[in-house]
Amino acid sequence: MRDLIIIGAGPAGITAGIYAIRQGLDLLVISKDIGGQTVWSGDIENYTGYQFISGPELTGKFEEHMRKYGIELKNEEEVTKLEKTGGGVTIETVEGQYESRTAIIASGKRSKELNVPGEKEFKNRGLTYCATCDGPLFAKKDVAIIGGGNSAMDAALKLIKIANRIYIINNTPALGGDAIIRQKVIESDKVSTFNSSRVASVFGDKLVSGIKIVSGKNEKTFSVQGVFVEIGLVPNSGFIKGVDKNEDGEIKVNKRNETNIPGIFAAGDVTDVPEKQIIVATGEGAKAALQAFKYLAQQK
Repeated sequence: MRDLIIIGAGPAGITAGIYAIRQGLDLLVISKDIGGQTVWSGDIENYTGYQFISGPELTGKFEEHMRKYGIELKNEEEVTKLEKTGGGVTIETVEGQYESRTAIIASGKRSKELNVPGEKEFKNRGLTYCATCDGPLFAKKDVAIIGGGNSAMDAALKLIKIANRIYIINNTPALGGDAIIRQKVIESDKVSTFNSSRVASVFGDKLVSGIKIVSGKNEKTFSVQGVFVEIGLVPNSGFIKGVDKNEDGEIKVNKRNETNIPGIFAAGDVTDVPEKQIIVATGEGAKAALQAFKYLAQQK
């Protein structure tokens, strides 16, 4: 029976672990990976203390900090169930079962799918959800980016340096995301933007060769060799039942990172806290750990 188990090793989970270990808690971190969405980020220019750092580099800094404290980590282990029990919290994974007096859910989010014909058939055959990982495979090729928010703008900024031609398919009337990044994308002569448009299908033979889009009553077909789906994220919250969630599946928390179940806290992108930013997630992770420590002190 540990004091605390943290689910997730992204910015929120790692920060929670550092704060918890410094409070003397006996803890375990369980995660499918290290870094979460941060590792897929490109150029980061708004994380305090770093005027510029890449996502993988910042992830390395996070992991180095966590390892320094000797925090026990079960990596590449997926949590399948979390429930409140009489003595605390029981957590099941694909590898086994763990018990703890408290838990912090910091499991983050995953890429949202298009759900259009051809998406599943061409996944990893020209269609991808990660420009950071797969962008170099499309050097000097024509590609489409689906989306118009921060993740789409970040992907476009990476691909401008790599691809031949970039089509941005955005279902809203105007591009969103960070203004500075958006301006850099718009100014590139490699980029063509189609607002108020949606993808109808992805097609090809063995690999992607094109997409069909719908703009109002008009249909257009583009010849592309790569499709980058950047339409947002969905929370990894399906493994826990009984906690209050909003309509998007995000876990509801109060200002103390408490869920509706005593002893279960949540932090980062998996919660309904606004603004999904790395620096926000780290702050929320710190808060959650401090509140878990207070909860345990009161229980004793």
